[in-house]
Amino acid sequence: MTKEGNGRPQRVTSIDVAERAGVSQSTVSRALSGSETITEATRRRVEQAAAELGYHVNMRAAGLRKGETGTIAIVVIGRDGQGPAAINPFYYSLLGSTCAAAAERGYEALVSFQAKEKELFGHYVGRRQADGVVVIGTATNTPAWDYFREVASTSSAIAFWGSPFDDAVWVRSDNLDGGRIAVERLIKGGAKDIVFVGDPNSSQKQFRERYEGYRSAMEKAGLQPQDPIVSEGEDRVSQGRNAIGQLCDGGGKFDGLFFACDAMALGALEELSSRAISVPGTLGVVGFDGLGSGEFSNPPLTTVEPDFAEAGRLLVETALAGEGERIERRVPVRLVERASAR
Repeated sequence: MTKEGNGRPQRVTSIDVAERAGVSQSTVSRALSGSETITEATRRRVEQAAAELGYHVNMRAAGLRKGETGTIAIVVIGRDGQGPAAINPFYYSLLGSTCAAAAERGYEALVSFQAKEKELFGHYVGRRQADGVVVIGTATNTPAWDYFREVASTSSAIAFWGSPFDDAVWVRSDNLDGGRIAVERLIKGGAKDIVFVGDPNSSQKQFRERYEGYRSAMEKAGLQPQDPIVSEGEDRVSQGRNAIGQLCDGGGKFDGLFFACDAMALGALEELSSRAISVPGTLGVVGFDGLGSGEFSNPPLTTVEPDFAEAGRLLVETALAGEGERIERRVPVRLVERASAR
């Protein structure tokens, strides 16, 4: 910045840089944008002049001139009537990895928490507020997903995680492989009567895939897959607690439990402890999601975890991909070994 006669700072422009470097203004623009038409010697001279004058390229303005915003919008869907604090911690992990992936590509992240039907908004690309949209969150907010499904029908620059439908571009964990990993881990600890806990017919499509992975792994091991345990509850934790009540009161045999999500598994561990049922002594427990809070449960929860960094990268890549590049994508998963399985 230089000083005007009135003492106020005067903004340095590309014209000033051109004069200092002894080149044209268009050469300055090409040199600082990385154009290959500029020689290395000229580029260094322009960069030196810009540094001496304190000139910085306004990348956002440059992007807007090209029809780009340099921003990606991330919408986190919650339950109507509940604030962001009630959102499943899994989605905060996914949000963080998506923001990090956007930053790695030079994008800013515009994050919005949405739940109320009358306040939903997804036309960020149409209004040139973002170059792409990522939508994640609870599958239980049907009006929200119906709204974003409609948005997706008119915009190609959108990617979903957790959507209750398959007719738009989504990114998901490799849930079939996750089911296999969980069952094989429980079998390794001696379990034979393994039960899947979760509703495969719920709006959460990933639960169905995890149950299918469970069934396939059980059959491959020569074991009899059981019908899933579906329990009621105001949230996943209470559903996990209630599932233990159903199992214990039903009198069926079980020595291994695979939960469709960690939140249910954590509630189940609390209920098992209150009933003095030893984990992993009497039965093994494996969850799915990789929640960090599972490290502090009693016992610490063994879980199947998606590669969060890869999930964020794929969500950003999918939202920004061209029409012909858009495909459904799977995120690899791994076992996080703790202490709830023998």
